[in-house]
Amino acid sequence: MNREMLRETTEKLMAKHKGILAMDESTGTIAKRFQDVGVENTEDNRRAYREMLITAPNLGKFISGAILYDETLKQKTHDGILFSDVMKNQGIIPGIKVDKGVKDLAGFPGETVTEGLDELRERLKGYAMLGAKFAKWRATFSISSTTPTWNAIQSNAHAMARYAALCQEQQIVPIVEPEVLMESKHTIQQSYEVTRNVHLALFTELRKHNVALDGLILKTNMVLPGYSNPKAHPEEVAEQTVMCFMETVPAAIGGIVFLSGGQSDEDATTHLNMINKMFKDVPWRLTFSYGRGLQREPLKIWASEKDKVKAQKALLLRAEENAKASEGLL
Repeated sequence: MNREMLRETTEKLMAKHKGILAMDESTGTIAKRFQDVGVENTEDNRRAYREMLITAPNLGKFISGAILYDETLKQKTHDGILFSDVMKNQGIIPGIKVDKGVKDLAGFPGETVTEGLDELRERLKGYAMLGAKFAKWRATFSISSTTPTWNAIQSNAHAMARYAALCQEQQIVPIVEPEVLMESKHTIQQSYEVTRNVHLALFTELRKHNVALDGLILKTNMVLPGYSNPKAHPEEVAEQTVMCFMETVPAAIGGIVFLSGGQSDEDATTHLNMINKMFKDVPWRLTFSYGRGLQREPLKIWASEKDKVKAQKALLLRAEENAKASEGLL
């Protein structure tokens, strides 16, 4: 492990006035996005759409890194230039999603564990050769009267720690993404408790696996009530979220990025702005790593109006707004 190299990449990813673009949808996931806007899910359409995103002029002014899918990291523009090279020319660091998705956790109905550790060392070596400097692994947790169980939390924490250690072995910065889902009737207090337990288990496992925390980024949910409950006030979201972090997240980690987690575009930006406006003296940089929160409007324009320039302007507007929100400037 070259700790200095890991730290340098982490610092670039967590640069001020910037965030990370999540464009790592699997072929199956992007099929759903395309279906919603009436686009056929072909390799050429996926390439054209993602090319539109990464070639947006001055995107690197607001985006420090972009998480790609396996197919995307290997794709080229219509002019034959590797996407990773286009990104580097924009000052955007290429990253890669390496988990193989969630599967049912045997013996625990309704719970999942993320798979993808098999042959991960070899895959990471290949991704590094293709230019990836960081990676992402996602685990999900549903809140109900019986879930998540400690076994589900521990199983996923252990897998994320093994993944993170393997990444750092290859000089790749790991992003660990434990997501507490909003798709239930839970209260904001229940969200706090589950997020707290997940973070405590995760950082215990990371220490056990000798992961260098200053060369690691946490991607996580804000503390929010479930969809079926009334929305919490942005100030309450900010307070609950940061208090949860203060209780569970080591000061030494490289930084924290938020997922949009099913929020509306506006809510994701408002909450991010309030967090940074209210809490300016926390030990970590708090910024964004949004997927749909950045792509929703550009995708609609690209699909319906066939206007690449207009779609790119919509992407840049969303990126700029969230970059400002990451400093509490809205």
